[in-house]
Formats: sequence, structure tokens, C-alpha cells
Amino acid sequence: MEKLDARIRNHDREIEKMCNFHHQGFVDAITELLKVRADAGKLKVQVTDTNRRLQEAGKEVIAQTEDSIRCRIQQRNIATVVDKLQLCLPALEMYSKLKEQMDVKRYYSALKTMEQLENIYLPKVGQYRFCQIMIENLPKLREEIKDISMSDLKDFLESIRKHSDRIGETAMKQALQQKTFHIALHKQTGMNYKKSACVVNGIVPEDDHRRSEQNADEDGEPEEEVLTAQDLVDFSPVYRCLHIYSVLGDKETFENYYRKQRRKQARLVLQPQSNMHETVEGYRKYFSQIVGFFVVEDHILHVTQGLVTRAFTDELWNMALAKIIAVLRTHSSYCTDPDLVLELKNLIVVFADTVQGYGFLVNRLFDLLFEIRDQYNETLLKKWTGLFREIFETDNYSPIPIANEDELRTVISKFPFQDSELDKQTFPKKLPMSQSVPQIYMQVKEFIYASLKFSESLHRSSTEIDDMLRKSTNLLLTRTLSGCLQNLIKKPHIGLTELVQIIINTTHLEQACKYLEDFITNITNISTETVHTTRLYGLSTFKDARHAAEGEIYTKLNQKIDEFIQLADYDWTMSEPDGRASGYLMDLINFLRSTFQVFTHLPSNTNDHAAMSGKVAQTACMSACKHLSTSLTQMLLDCELKQISMGAIQQFNLDVIQCELFASSDPVPGFQGDTLQLAFIDLRQLLDLFMVWDWSTYLADYGQPTSKYLRVNPSTALTLLEKMKDTSKKNQLFAQFRKNDRDKQRLIETVVKQLRSLVNGMSHHT
Repeated sequence: MEKLDARIRNHDREIEKMCNFHHQGFVDAITELLKVRADAGKLKVQVTDTNRRLQEAGKEVIAQTEDSIRCRIQQRNIATVVDKLQLCLPALEMYSKLKEQMDVKRYYSALKTMEQLENIYLPKVGQYRFCQIMIENLPKLREEIKDISMSDLKDFLESIRKHSDRIGETAMKQALQQKTFHIALHKQTGMNYKKSACVVNGIVPEDDHRRSEQNADEDGEPEEEVLTAQDLVDFSPVYRCLHIYSVLGDKETFENYYRKQRRKQARLVLQPQSNMHETVEGYRKYFSQIVGFFVVEDHILHVTQGLVTRAFTDELWNMALAKIIAVLRTHSSYCTDPDLVLELKNLIVVFADTVQGYGFLVNRLFDLLFEIRDQYNETLLKKWTGLFREIFETDNYSPIPIANEDELRTVISKFPFQDSELDKQTFPKKLPMSQSVPQIYMQVKEFIYASLKFSESLHRSSTEIDDMLRKSTNLLLTRTLSGCLQNLIKKPHIGLTELVQIIINTTHLEQACKYLEDFITNITNISTETVHTTRLYGLSTFKDARHAAEGEIYTKLNQKIDEFIQLADYDWTMSEPDGRASGYLMDLINFLRSTFQVFTHLPSNTNDHAAMSGKVAQTACMSACKHLSTSLTQMLLDCELKQISMGAIQQFNLDVIQCELFASSDPVPGFQGDTLQLAFIDLRQLLDLFMVWDWSTYLADYGQPTSKYLRVNPSTALTLLEKMKDTSKKNQLFAQFRKNDRDKQRLIETVVKQLRSLVNGMSHHT
């Protein structure tokens, strides 16, 4: 510690020496510092003032410097923004363009713009938020475009559904105008346009020819502008939608949707209205819709690639064709008006020609026309049935009176009648047929014309058309006219005179059949040497009608005879005859005489007709006499008649004598010898047997060929004899006083027994 203290004291002394050494300098420094202090204060004041003045002077510079710095920063920022905007502007402009295209519904262009945005512009500015928003919106816009284009397509499909009938109507008009033009062209060039060629809508009216010729003369300018499907319908929605889906890579989806919808629409178009068969307008609208549908498909087929293929349209057409044929078969069967069926045929021909022009096969439609032709013929036959019946009802069944040459020429212009004998007669004269004959003949020709209207335009040869006409005419004659004649003959108001006139009429109609054949040959331009030409069956029709009329004559004669016989009022118990024939029988004979005079009107201008008329008259007369004889015999043998006196037999004999006198008076020429009297031979021998009372001869000669009473049947004689026996019994009280009467009674008893044995022998032998 001591050393330490000593050390400290040494250091303190050194410090003190040091301080003493430097103290004067320190004092001098302090003195100088104090001197500087005042100067420093002054300097501080000066510096402060200078600083103040400098600060005040530098404020403006600082402000300007800051402005300059800020401007340079802004310039740098602006340059940067310009560079970035130049990079973004194309994308923004394209997006703006996209929005405008969307607003004006230019969707295909919008898709192209989207493609450019995605592939070119947006990748360059992908770091910006607005770009991400755009990228997120683009798929939504694509879906929106798809939805909008599909909506437009649906609107288009709905519109095309409404406009199909107008499109089809226009197409069918164009096809018809084209055919009409060709016909007019053929006429102008002097070509013979065959009826078997394809003529649309049947026979083209002369007005149409004239109109076509006028059109050709007027510098070839059409009266109406030719419109196409594209003129009537805006197809742009289909094109847009197809392009849009193609761009979007979804073309197959669009094609499948389009074809599916068109198949549905095809089924709707092919569905007819329930009352379509009532008017031709119903058929026309139906065909127009179908044509319009396929015209649209054909247009789509040719203006697009792959949306509609030929295989697809052929498939639709085959489906449609099957449905059309089924519909037409059903609805045409409801048609009862031949004019409506004919118009339907014309529509089918125009329809077939129209769709054929678009490349579709229509052979089955023309095959269907042959079925409809049968239906058409059936409606014609029904119509002509009414016409024939009306003609028959209004006919007076009297020969046609001809007063002068003009009237004769008028009749001959309607009916081919030739008679050299009639030509020699002077006016006035009468044609043998009645008024219905030329009317029937004219109606048959009208039927042939009506049938021809359908046969035309069927793409058939003249030979086939000729064969069709002949078959149709055969049906008219053998079924319709024959049926009307048969019904006419059976009508109760048709008397014997009318039946005779009907026989005359059918004879002349039969002769006119060859003229009808020539008429068909002329209108079809078929050579008479053509092989396998169908013949008309009118001959058998009119022969059958004549046979029916003859049978009806015999039936009505017998009915009339029965009516007279019902007026017979015999007193079967009279003791003496009146001495003259009964009044009813004389009236009957007078009726028969006047009736058979009517038969002189039967046609006899040829030997065949004369033979025929004679045969009819002879058969009718013989039938009447036989029926009269049978009726008189049945009157005698009537089971309700219980008693017959000899006086009644004698009176009855007087009536039979009048019948025999009538038979021998040759009421109808042509009978040989006593052929007609033989009708009464059975009754004559029966009456002679009772009048002469020649029973011994009858019984002795019975069964021998030379017997005087060969035709008297034992049972008939027994029946009549028993009626006389009952009369004798009634007078038995007086008969026992008269020997002759008693002998006669015993004789009757004996004869009755012998006749019974003969009858029993006959039955036993049988």
C-alpha cells in the first residue's frame, strides 16, 4: 500500500508538472477562445441570417426541383403505361369488337374474334386482371352463342313448318307451268303430243295453252316471277348454326339434332286432317306441305356439306312415300264424287312430277294411281247408275217420232242408226227405238271420256290406255247398265208394251257396241289390227236383258191371265148353260188379241230380228195359252169346289171353246198346224169325256196310244166325277122316281170304283 501510495504520489506530481506546463497554453487558449466567442456569436448570427436567406431563396428552387422530379416520374410512368396500353389495346379492341358482334348477332364472326383473342392477344397480356376476366367470360359467351344459334334454328324450324305449304305450292306451280310450256312448245313446233305422254293435271285446258302461247310470244317474259325456296325462306339461321357448331367442334351434335327435328316434322307433315277427303283443297294443302318439306331438304342438301345427305333424304322420302300411299288409299276410298277423285289424281300427278324433279323415285305413286283408278271407276259407275236410272224413268217407251230431216239428223248425230227400209219412208215417221237409246249411247260415250281423263298422264302407252278404257266400258255395260236394265224390267209399272220396247231398245244398243269399239279406237289412236285388243261385252249384256224382258213378258201375261180368272163367277150348280161364253173369258181373249198385236212392233229390219221377234211372240202366246189351260183346269179341280153340275160343265165347255177358237185364229203368225190348240188338248179331252159321258170307251181304251182320251188322267177324272156324284146325291130324293137318273147314279158309282182301281194301280205301279 505504501508503495502504491508512493506511486500515486509520483504520478500526481507528474500530472501536476504536466498541467503546470500546459496551463499557460490553456489559459492562452481560453483567452483566445473568449476573444473568438464574440466573433463566433457574430458569425452565428451571420450564418443564421445567411441560412435563413438561403432557405428562403432555395424554397422556389426546391419547389421547382420537386415539380421537375414529379414530372420526370410521370413521364416515365406515362411511357410505361403507353407501352402497356399498346400491348393491351388490341386485346381490348378485339373484345369490344366481340361485344359489338354479339349485340348485332354476328355470332359466327364473334367466334372467330374469340379465337383470335385466345390465340393471339390475350396470351400477351395474361398478367392483367381484366384479361383473366375476359378469359373467364369467353366460354360463357360461346355457350350463349350456341344457345342463341340453337334458338334461332328452332325458330327457323318452326317458321319452315308454317311455310312448307307455300313452298310446296310454289314448286308444284312451277312444275305445272313447265309442263304447260312444253305442251305449248310441242304445239307450236307442230309435234303430235300423244295423250299417253306425261300431262300434268289431266287434259290441259285450251285457255292454259293460249296463255302459254301468249307468254312465249311476249319476248319470253313470264307473267309471274319464278320464286325458289330461298326466295320464300331465310335459310341463314341454318347456315349460321352449322358454321357456329362447326367452329365449336360440335358439328355432329348439330347434325343429329337437325335430322332428329326434321324427322319429327316429317311425321307431322305426313299426318293428314281427318276430313281431308271432303274437298280437293284438303289434298292440295297436304301435298303442298310434303313438297315444301322435301324442297327445303333438297336445298339444304345442295348448299351445305354433310348436314343433310342423299341417304338421309332418301330415307325420309321412303318413309314419307309409305305413309302417303297409306293415307291416299284410306282417304280416296271415302270419295264418292268422281270429279273429286279426278282432281285428286291430277294433284298426285303434279305432286309426283314435282318431287321427281328433285330426284325422288315416284314409281309407287303411279302404281297407286292404278288403284285409285279402280276407285274412280267405281265412283263413275255409281254416278252413271243414277244417270241410267233417270234416263229409264223419264223414257216414254215409245218409238221416236221424226217430223223432218233435221230431227232425223239430230237423232243420228247422237246414235248410229241405219235402216234402209226406214229411209224409203216419207216424213213423218218413227224410229223403232225409244228416246232412252240415244241418251244411253251418249252417256256411255261420256263415261268413256270421263274414264279417259283419268287414264291420261299415267305414263302409259296408248295400247294400255285403250285396254283400260275397254275394261272400264265393259264394267259399265255388264254391271251398271245391265243391273239398271234388270231393275227396270222388274219394276211393277213396266207393262207389256214397255217390255216389248225394252227388247227393241236392247237390240239397237247391242248393234251400237261395234261403234263404241270404233269410238275407243279413234280416241286412243290404236290401230284396228292391234293384237289382243279387248272386246266389249255389251252383246251378252243386252242379250241377257232381252231374255229377262222376255221372261218378264211371260210372267206378266200369266199374272194378267190370273187377274181375269179371279173375276170368274161360275154357278157350279146350274142346271142349264147360259148359251154364251162367260164375260170374263171374252175380256181375257180380247186382251190377249190386243196384246199380241203389240209384238208386231218388234224389230224386223233383218231376217235375224224377224226370226227373234216371231220366236218371242210365239213363245209368249204358247205360254199364255198353256197357263190359261192350266188355270181353267185348276179351277175345275179346286179342292174348295165340292159340287159341279152338268150344266156348269157345259157352260165351262163354252168358255173352253172360245179359248180354242182364239188359238185357231192364228193370233201370232208362225205356228204350224194346230200347235197352239194343243195347249188346250188336255182340258178338251177331259170335258169331252164328261160331255159325251163316254166312260166305256175311256175305260176300255185306257193305256193305249190310240185312246181317244189319252191325255185324261184317271185321278183328274175321278176328282171331277166325285164332284158330280155329290151333286147327284143331293138330288137322290127325286132321282129314285126317275129310272134314268137311277141308272146314271149306278153308272157313276161303277165308274168311280173303276177309276179308283186305276188310280190305286198307278200308285202301286209307281
